[in-house]
This record gives sequence, C-alpha cells and structure tokens, in this order.
Amino acid sequence: MTKTIIEPFKIKSVEPINFSTREYREQVLREAYYNLFLLKADDVLIDLLTDSGTAAMSSKQWAALMDGDESYAGSRSFFKFEKVVKELTGLKNVIPTHQGRAAEKILFTVVGGPGKIIPNNTHFDTTRANVEFSGSTAVDLPISAALETDKYADFKGNIDLNKLEDLIKRVGADKIPLCILTVTNNSVGGQPVSMKNIRETRALLNKYNIPLFLDACRFAENAFFIKLREPGYENKSVKEIAQEMFSCTDGCTMSAKKDGLVNIGGFLALNNSAIAEKARSLLIMTEGFPTYGGLAGRDLEAMTQGLVEVLDEDYLKYRIRSIEYFGNKLLKEGVPVLVPIGGHAVFLDAKRFLPHVPSHAYPGQAIAVEMYLEGGIRSVEIGSVMFGKEVDGQFNAAQLELVRLAVPRRVYTQSHIDYAAEIIIEVYKRRAKIPGYRITYEPPYLRHFTAHFEPMAMEETHSI
Repeated sequence: MTKTIIEPFKIKSVEPINFSTREYREQVLREAYYNLFLLKADDVLIDLLTDSGTAAMSSKQWAALMDGDESYAGSRSFFKFEKVVKELTGLKNVIPTHQGRAAEKILFTVVGGPGKIIPNNTHFDTTRANVEFSGSTAVDLPISAALETDKYADFKGNIDLNKLEDLIKRVGADKIPLCILTVTNNSVGGQPVSMKNIRETRALLNKYNIPLFLDACRFAENAFFIKLREPGYENKSVKEIAQEMFSCTDGCTMSAKKDGLVNIGGFLALNNSAIAEKARSLLIMTEGFPTYGGLAGRDLEAMTQGLVEVLDEDYLKYRIRSIEYFGNKLLKEGVPVLVPIGGHAVFLDAKRFLPHVPSHAYPGQAIAVEMYLEGGIRSVEIGSVMFGKEVDGQFNAAQLELVRLAVPRRVYTQSHIDYAAEIIIEVYKRRAKIPGYRITYEPPYLRHFTAHFEPMAMEETHSI
C-alpha cells in the first residue's frame, strides 16, 4: 500500500509565474504601502492570499461554459443550477449571486438593522462587515479550545452553546433574526464544525424560534472532516453528510468561489418564502434578474458542475492531505502553526512567531511582509489588522493573531508547497529582527483590503 497522496487529476494547461529579485520586491512593496492586497499579481511568485476564486477549473467545467444559456430571464442554465443546489441543500428558494458577500449583503439588508444581534461561531470579514453595515451587531461565540492554537481538538470550529443561550436570554430572542454557523470556521484556522454541534445548535434555536443559517462556502471540506473524525459517519458519503448538515438549517449563504470550484459565483438559499421575496427584489436592483443574479449563464454552468465535483472523495482526500503536508513541514521545523491543520489553509500563530511584537504593532502583518520580501509569497493577516478596532480611544486586539496561507484548489504542486515552506522557515529563523508595523491610512470598513502601513524601527517595536 503506497503512502503518497497524489493529485487526482492531470495538468492540461499551464500559466507561467514571474520570478523577481529581493530588491524589486522591496520597491514594489513600498509602492503598495506594505499592503499585500495592493500588489500586482504579476509581482507575486506563490499566491496564498486566498483560496476564494483562485481555483483551477476542470475540463468538464470548461466544457460546461460552452453550454451556457445567456437568456436574460428563464435561462436553462439557472434551472440546472437550481436543481443541483436543491438536491444538495433541500432548501426551497435558490437565489444566485455573483459571490458570497452579495448574498450576505442581501440577507442582512432584509433581516438585519439597528438593534439586531447576529451570533456566529466566528464571523469572517465580509460577513461581519455586512452585518455591521446593516446596523446590526455581530457576536462571535467560539468554543474556548478554538483560541488555544497549540492544542489539538477534532472540532475547534464549534459554536459555544452555553454562550449562545446566555446571549439569547440576555438580549431576547426577538432581537436575533438568525444565527450563523461558518463551516469550516475560517477565522479560527479553518477548523470544522461537528454534526453534533450543528444538531445541538438547531435544537437550542428551536426553543426560541430562531432560524439557523450556514455560511457554507467550505461545506464539502467540513463534511469530509466529519467523515474522518466523527463517530458514526465513517461509512457515509460526503454528499450524504453535507445533505444532513443542510437539513438542520433554514438557509445558507454560499461563496462558490471556494467549494464551488469556480472563479466567480455564489448563492443565497432559504426556506422562508417571505424573506426570499424581499431578497429577490433586492437582487433585481443590485445584481440582476433572479434567474441569473449577476452571473453569465456560462458561470452558472461552471458552478453547477463544480458543486458536483467538490463532493468527489478522492479530490477531498487529496485536498485535506495536501494542506496537512504543508503544515507538518512547518511544525517539524518548530514554526508555530495553529493545530490541527485546517481544511483550506495553514495558519501561522503570529503571537508565538513574533513574541516581541505586540498586537497593536500587527505581528501578522509583519510576518506577511517578510514572507513576500524573502521569497515572493503572498499571504494574508487574520488578526488585529482585520478584526482589531479602536473603541473609545482604547485598542481592542483580535482574539487571535494569525497569518493565513490559503492554498488555491488544484493550482499548485508539491514543489510549490515545498518552496513556500522553505521560505517561511527562513523567515522564522531571523524572527528576532522583524519589526512591527503601524497603520498610516485606513477606510471605515474592511480596512485590511486598502489600508496603508509603514514599518517601525526595531527600537520602537521593542519599546511599546
């Protein structure tokens, strides 16, 4: 029996990547104000900024593009898409959008508003922004184990049910239009949510007549973790597990740019027809007619095929194992990595990586900058740049300071990952010389996308 997990596909088309010198990278990084989002993609060698919309589509997906029906209304491509989503989720109303944040914007515009509370195991950035933009308050309720980056547990993505019930009793069920479970839980390291936790959340919310939604962008990876780790599911197919997950819910938002294996697309699906009617009205104003939702027919076709392919267990075995391979290479060299390794990314623990850099000097941003300078690797900070804020003149740090290395689906080979690991290890070896950063400009929402930074002097970093 061989131990090597090989890619369950052949490479049919390739895209060149550009090599650069450290001097060149120093120049372009200064011009980008030390924000890796502001770099040109051509100046990046290995791009681990996100796994959203960066997947390589299959030959069947490319073939499906040719069958796209571009009719404005009643496109056959929509009805094929709707059938697949309904079979997967069991939800009555399927509303296509151009990506997940559009589904979130529509949903929270309809159900949110001032005074409303939206609990979640942990909101990710666009979800939180859309909740807060509506006037609602986003509340994160991760289990305590999720905040212990060096401790192993099978389902660190779970929501804390005691905290959830305490919140409901404190603010009143009438102020909570819905509760969300993010599967897998991106903000705490791509950690899965157990079926037991999903079912227990459903039962708790039923007591208070509160709907349950999934942020389902990585539903297939979550379902595969359940198959691997949760007793009683080892002999069930991933599709059956996913269907059981959705059966516990009243709706979901979906960025198909993740587990839809496409470069653009998403949807909102829900059972409540009154909310769906309001959502479709907003869709028409902001995205397009309900049978295309801001997408070309060919995009609907590719998304439909992707939602089928992502449930292939050979693919999921390769996907989860390849991320684990990346993380284990770093752990072997002592690099502080959040464990267990998540489903779509390796997360560096910036607090343990740079203990001399406090949260308000953004250690995750410092590490991300150094990885780019060292080897052209682009990653993303998930810490106090993304989630920290000033409240009444007081800096409130994020609960975790992480750097996410999100691996695009079906894009990079083992040698790319080996190279990335080597660069990270080199940066870790000289970690004591890495300074902190300050923000020199930030927008009011989602500041990490466009903020400007500058490095501190080492003396200043050590003195704060």
